[in-house]
Amino acid sequence: MLIQKDTLVSPLPKEGFWRVSLPIDFVEFLKENNGGIPVDGAFVCNNHAYIIDRFLCLLDMPRDNEFGIYDIDVTLTQLEDRLTGNEELIGADILPIAVLFAGDFLCLDFRENREKPVVCVWNHEESGELDPETYFVTNTFEEFLNINRR
Repeated sequence: MLIQKDTLVSPLPKEGFWRVSLPIDFVEFLKENNGGIPVDGAFVCNNHAYIIDRFLCLLDMPRDNEFGIYDIDVTLTQLEDRLTGNEELIGADILPIAVLFAGDFLCLDFRENREKPVVCVWNHEESGELDPETYFVTNTFEEFLNINRR
């Protein structure tokens, strides 16, 4: 996936406290494309076309950065009760990684496998507190990056 280089967010990533390890393919992507806007962020999932507005970023001090609203930790804090079905969970089940047009998010879904998350779309309209509604996109983040090359 091609990212507009003038849209990248600095500083480069730090990993959050989500009690999951980010997949290497996603970490490598962030190192070069932290918070970037795709040139063509369109993809199809669940018979619906989606567009990525911006990938989320990792920031050391989101409050002090103009792009702080796009920080993964900030976004997760705003949505956390809607991204898990387990109110006792410490960490993340579903981790948002990109803002989609119209309020949904592209996410890494750790619910089935804490080591190898799948990529999914989290639907904000159909999700409730402790009741996330997601749609499978790809088995890996790398597979997702290649989705438009087919």
